[in-house]
Amino acid sequence: MDKVFIISQKKQQQADAIATGVELASALGKTAEVFDYSYESFSGKECYSPRLAASAKLQIMKQRNSDIEAQLQSLKIDDVPVNTVWTKDLFEHACHHSMRHGFDLMIKAVQDADHYLPVDWHLIRNVKIPLMLLTDNPLNRANSVLMAVDLGSDKPIKQQLNHNVIAYARQLAKATGCVLHLAYVVRVPKILRDMDVINPRTLVKEAHQRYQSQLDELGLPQDNIHILAGEPDLCLYELACRLRARYVVLGARQRRGLLGCVIGNTAEAMLSRIRSNVLVIPADDQLVTPSV
Repeated sequence: MDKVFIISQKKQQQADAIATGVELASALGKTAEVFDYSYESFSGKECYSPRLAASAKLQIMKQRNSDIEAQLQSLKIDDVPVNTVWTKDLFEHACHHSMRHGFDLMIKAVQDADHYLPVDWHLIRNVKIPLMLLTDNPLNRANSVLMAVDLGSDKPIKQQLNHNVIAYARQLAKATGCVLHLAYVVRVPKILRDMDVINPRTLVKEAHQRYQSQLDELGLPQDNIHILAGEPDLCLYELACRLRARYVVLGARQRRGLLGCVIGNTAEAMLSRIRSNVLVIPADDQLVTPSV
């Protein structure tokens, strides 16, 4: 354990996953390992000649390895292994390899939040270790960690997920020197708010009273606890911007199939607009809680 799986791709993202990943791994007291993914659909002579295709593939991987080694040297980093992987299915290899070889954190940069690649969605829904997605449009002077929990759920898997989100958020805040904040959103559909059927302020006040004992156990200053009413993705986005959150930590139920298409995940809904790095904690009973 205590290993960070850093994903690098041929198409360079605006956020530098390698530099940021190595720095974060060091702050967390973990070792980093870079996995560079490449794949090309050849045309022309390579398409019809296995020998030429193999030669072209080797040249591409060799050049990518050389580029990353040069980047690590420029960062004065000489102890980070680099693995070049040729595969069309990045998420399958990353999910399988990271679990099989004892990694406990995966880091990947997004290319464009407005046009998320399918691989990002596949990772969110299938990865079994915490996944850090680096934003391509970070907030200025961001210096806080915002953790989102679901205080209102009595389901064991949700309670375990809350526990893991809090533990990972504490660890991240401690390692990066950021201020820790907690958010709980009482879900209220927009149509009910517009019809004045429900008073959001009343819901927030009642939530404070109902969960005060749980909140007291966290030991956070009262100003660092935020209970809101509305749509979770929008509320968390606005709060993250107001708090200038460098990181947002939240859990994902990883719904799949038709249920995932219809309901989705709060993590996925947030990613299209968020300007913070997002640490997604998967709902897995076997996930090891970090020590702080």
